[in-house]
Amino acid sequence: YDGLYLAEVDRILRPGGYWILSGPPINWKKHWKGWQRTKEDLNAEQQAIEAVAKSLCWKKITLKEVGDIAIWQKPTNHIHCKASRKVVKSPPFCSNKNPDAAWYDKMEACITPLPEVSDIKEIAGGQLKKWPERLTAVPPRIASGSIEGVTDEMFVEDTKLWQKRVGHYKSVISQFGQKGRYRNLLDMNARFGGFAAALVDDPVWVMNMVPTVGNSTTLGVIYERGLIGSYQDWCEGMSTYPRTYDLIHADSVFTLYKDRCQMDNILLEMDRILRPEGTVI
Repeated sequence: YDGLYLAEVDRILRPGGYWILSGPPINWKKHWKGWQRTKEDLNAEQQAIEAVAKSLCWKKITLKEVGDIAIWQKPTNHIHCKASRKVVKSPPFCSNKNPDAAWYDKMEACITPLPEVSDIKEIAGGQLKKWPERLTAVPPRIASGSIEGVTDEMFVEDTKLWQKRVGHYKSVISQFGQKGRYRNLLDMNARFGGFAAALVDDPVWVMNMVPTVGNSTTLGVIYERGLIGSYQDWCEGMSTYPRTYDLIHADSVFTLYKDRCQMDNILLEMDRILRPEGTVI
């Protein structure tokens, strides 16, 4: 499909991010008999992958595969890539496409453009600090002003606020103080990921969900902090197994959805994905 799937991989990769491919057709010269495919078929498949990767301006880290894996790297900016479109016409750069629109957004066989830079050595979108500093540092998306109505000061205050709130939760919920009691946590209205960031020293992980109500695009901020999450419309079922989470955090969720769907339905979905004896805040 004209490299559609690799174009989607490129869309979600950060500037300078890596794509690792293992298994067929990598190292087909060694394994082709066991795969029960012809040399010609495997070679053609690999050449097609190489061609699409090159058209996306990815750089192959090692020309010779290491064992059974091959590694490509996305460019840190698109200066050279845009210049190459004069020669390589396909795929084109996407036009009028919001790269942060990820809810029911159709895949397109085009390159999602990175933010503009003024120098070839500059990282598009801004340099991320190393972990764990990046967790509390102002994310590049906010520092650049690309999140409308959000300032550096607002982010810093939000981080402090959630540290206080989580401290309060622990003082009134005795289970929070039991090491190992909780492991899988869900934040239904994560915003900037402040709830998860305040729990960084606890032996837990948090799935940060950004509600699609109000066209919020703060999921990028959550990832820039080094956290994980997704978009979700809480008037619909969540794509997860039943009995998944030990604790669900639902700050202001019912207020967000009061004019869109019934609170009962959201509560039933929360019950479905909550473990026995799980906790809801």
